Amino acid sequence: MATHPWTILSSYNKMTVAVTGASGFIGRRLTPQLLAEGCVIRAISLRAAVSRDTLAGCDAVVNLAGENIAQRWTHAAQRRIRESRVNGTRALVAAMRENPPKVLVNASAVGIYGSRGDEILTENSEPGGDFLAQVCLEWEREAREAEKLGVRVALLRFGMVLGGEGGALRRMLPAFKLGAGGRLGSGSQWMSWIHIADLCDLILFALRESVISGALNATSPNPVTNGDFTRALASVLQRPALFPVPAVALKLIFGKMAQVLLASQRAVPDRALRAGFEFQHPDIDLALRNLLAT
Repeated sequence: MATHPWTILSSYNKMTVAVTGASGFIGRRLTPQLLAEGCVIRAISLRAAVSRDTLAGCDAVVNLAGENIAQRWTHAAQRRIRESRVNGTRALVAAMRENPPKVLVNASAVGIYGSRGDEILTENSEPGGDFLAQVCLEWEREAREAEKLGVRVALLRFGMVLGGEGGALRRMLPAFKLGAGGRLGSGSQWMSWIHIADLCDLILFALRESVISGALNATSPNPVTNGDFTRALASVLQRPALFPVPAVALKLIFGKMAQVLLASQRAVPDRALRAGFEFQHPDIDLALRNLLAT
């Protein structure tokens, strides 16, 4: 039986963890948990200059920084999305040359696979060729440069992160609470999702477990279709979900970013499960009930 990440991390005495994106949706949930385990947190902004002394004394780095993709993808927005991830990670790894940590846990996304219909996607699946897939490929490539410095690198490919404090779920709730929610497009596209508590546990697991390196799908073992997700959310809220949003409307509203909403990615966390990681919230109905409990 796998040891819980909280217990594992307690073996570190005042472990110093540098976190980029500490003020973001995931960072705000992760950092208090690290602090509770006795870790020292160093919040780092990649928007400021990263010097060779930035990581002095750090045992580990968690890189969560990146421009929000949930916006209309103008040319300027696409440039920000790419540069915040690729250039930011490059600067972070450059700072490691002077002070290499033991481990880098770097965010990525299941968007690396592109839209793949009903295909079950593991970490060994081939990448896609669209904009987001190419950004993720470059992002991971920059992170893996740290391996040349002797740093263990874990690349967590996030699915849709569900949390009550922010992210996609918070943006959906107003419409669904009014009974005005509905599936996106046909609703047949697969959604890879993860409860934010499981994501934070998996980050901690990757920090501790020395055998963990390379790509890990940070997703529930049970992906769902958009239609099933819509029905589950409506059921938990006890509201109807009668207003599907046609694909053409999504494209008019969001432009190129609509491809993210309509993409089908049936990713499963094969490597995390094989390593012994245990999910607290693997099923969508119970996960939503946990997050929306009052």
